[in-house]
Amino acid sequence: LMNVKLLSLSKNEDFKSLLKGKKISNKYLTIFYKVLSNKSTNSLNISFVAQKKLGNAVIRNKVKRRLKNIMNNTIKINLKYSYLFIAKKSILDGNFFDIKETILKDLKKIK
Repeated sequence: LMNVKLLSLSKNEDFKSLLKGKKISNKYLTIFYKVLSNKSTNSLNISFVAQKKLGNAVIRNKVKRRLKNIMNNTIKINLKYSYLFIAKKSILDGNFFDIKETILKDLKKIK
């Protein structure tokens, strides 16, 4: 991403408000997105959630690293939104390329 910082959401109310926003689901994850008022335009406000049911900490961290990696290499994303990615169990079996393609396809739908 051209000098765009990946910023994690920190505030509980940001999460809550995002969960009330629009969402797109695919077989690997659910993407919640919404315009948060306090967001600066040159940062990508995004958080990755891997729930306990996915596996132990090592597995969950791997999932989050994978998602971060995909997002770091993604140019086409609408920066006016904040995003919350919630991984599904099937992401453990998906290969990197498929997951990336699926995410990119969904991100294209977000106008």
